[in-house]
Amino acid sequence: MSTAGAPPILLLSDAVAQLLAPDAAERFSPLTGSVLLAVDVCAGDLTLDADETRRVREALASLPAPTVAFATEKPRALGKALLDRFDVVAEEPAQLERLGAAVQHAPLAAGCLAGLLRHGKHRSIEAGLVAESTAYSTLQGGPEFARWLGSHTKRPMPDEEAPLRVWRELDTLHLRLDRSHKHNAFSAAVRDALCEGLELAIADTSIREVVLSGEGASFSSGGDLDEFGSLPDPATAHAVRTTRSPARLLARCADRVRCELQGACVGAGVELPAFAARVSASEDAFFQLPELAMGLVPGAGGTVSLPRRIGRQRTAWLALSGERLDAETALAWGLVDELRPPRGD
Repeated sequence: MSTAGAPPILLLSDAVAQLLAPDAAERFSPLTGSVLLAVDVCAGDLTLDADETRRVREALASLPAPTVAFATEKPRALGKALLDRFDVVAEEPAQLERLGAAVQHAPLAAGCLAGLLRHGKHRSIEAGLVAESTAYSTLQGGPEFARWLGSHTKRPMPDEEAPLRVWRELDTLHLRLDRSHKHNAFSAAVRDALCEGLELAIADTSIREVVLSGEGASFSSGGDLDEFGSLPDPATAHAVRTTRSPARLLARCADRVRCELQGACVGAGVELPAFAARVSASEDAFFQLPELAMGLVPGAGGTVSLPRRIGRQRTAWLALSGERLDAETALAWGLVDELRPPRGD
């Protein structure tokens, strides 16, 4: 079974048979088989005993390829019992087509992302950040990122003023990204300055609130693409990412952090705020995880922060599809806590 432009969709009975086979990992792998398993969990039904159901659930959690439950209506008994083990739930053919195209473009990164998210709930924040950085750094040495890097024309990096404005009002510390000419793209300089600001907040217990915001039309357009691939090797990149981690510091003082978002909240621009206790967004804000198209996974803590706010399957949808999420949907999902009018209104 399939829809036009979408990956093949297996009936539930066929999928179960393949998942119970000893070579299931070979059948659904970016190396040796299908890069995506899509299953119609509403078409037909069958009865499995408790041990068979357990084995199918374990197989879904261990495949090297991402898995999608295609559910246009309420699943029947077995489909319902398996639904939470799929990486993504798609309810429309267009969603399945989008996922199929994105995964086909970067199957190694897609499989890596699925593995990170499947086991994230059992990791601490620190363990999750280390796992994410390890995966991200590994993919930086892979062919999918090399292909993207070869197609990207870098622009010269001009000297800039301080990329982060820091000031204090009574017991509130303000940290404002200040690269509005680049939509507050998250550069190494921004990372280092933000770490310094958050370290101050952690060290000074008289600071009761930290307000993280961005100057200009966007909170942050994500990682500065002109810096991508500039570190000498993936091992060094991992060491840098785990040494200077705004995500780790944000998580440590999250109960005191309030984020004010607007415009583009892309990559790090949504991954970092998701750690905060309180997030507001303007009505013109949008949210996006574009890393898969570059052969990467989210690398600013998103595989740790977003699932804690919106769940694993919705995080997987954003990261695998690369789709934009509007502010109203972000509010409904719990990615943000309140909406406000755009600046200037």
